[in-house]
Amino acid sequence: MRDEEDMAALLESTGRYRVLRRLAPRAAYHAPDGTPTRRAVFIDLETTGLDPVADEIVEIAMVPFDYSDDGRIFAVHESFARFRDPGRPIPPEVSAMTGITDAMVAGAAIEPAEIEAFLGDTAALVVAHNCSFDRRFAERFCPAFAHLPWACSWAEIPWREEGFVDGTKLVHLAAACGFFHEGHRAVHDCLAGIELLSRPLPRSGQRALAVLLSSARAPRWRVRAAGAPFELRESLKRRGYRWDPGEHGGQRAWFVDLPESDLEVESDFLRREIYRRDDLEVEARRLDAYDRYSDRS
Repeated sequence: MRDEEDMAALLESTGRYRVLRRLAPRAAYHAPDGTPTRRAVFIDLETTGLDPVADEIVEIAMVPFDYSDDGRIFAVHESFARFRDPGRPIPPEVSAMTGITDAMVAGAAIEPAEIEAFLGDTAALVVAHNCSFDRRFAERFCPAFAHLPWACSWAEIPWREEGFVDGTKLVHLAAACGFFHEGHRAVHDCLAGIELLSRPLPRSGQRALAVLLSSARAPRWRVRAAGAPFELRESLKRRGYRWDPGEHGGQRAWFVDLPESDLEVESDFLRREIYRRDDLEVEARRLDAYDRYSDRS
């Protein structure tokens, strides 16, 4: 192993090569020192598609880890990683991306009670690298997920501002940090996510998990622009608004999630640029980590 590292170091010293190391999962990142810790669970799902109503989960992985409020990660615990037969053929493009085939999941089952038992009474936080995707599927499958706070390692860490300009998918972040893993297999993605959270961010120097925890603790406000003129949709999209088609019984509208400090500025923008009414009462709803990214919000 030493010879391999020496060769890698020699290649990198030329300035013409960059060597990626295979991720070696760790049992712990910091030794216990008496600091109070909590338990988080990093989750990743593989599914037959993107619609939590029409599509099905084919793989669930969860990796629990202990963390302190300052963002240090201590023990990483035994994972839950299981296949699930969706009751229909897996689309070829999904099999090509994930490597999961119909033969691998045939007859496999996961009961929601198993998930609930694995989470137990100790889970204080659920982390995913795309909560807007994973939470919606997870809550439909197991109601226990609806009662836990969630934090998104993709959306709530300012990766680009920290210098990760080549992409914020796990595989791109991992490569930028000098390692690679078996992507699009749920448990490997969880372990890669925990590895990224353990590291300091290159520009601010803050631990990635500390930044994520700070974001999760801070409430957001969901501003909705119902009835906005169609011809101004590009202005809304440039400002970060997304379209809610009202598929869960709500009113169709453009929306954006903001910190409280931006709420008044956004309200002024809507009154001045979109509705052109000074007396408009802007629709805004407070969200916290218990309901962010959920269909319930």
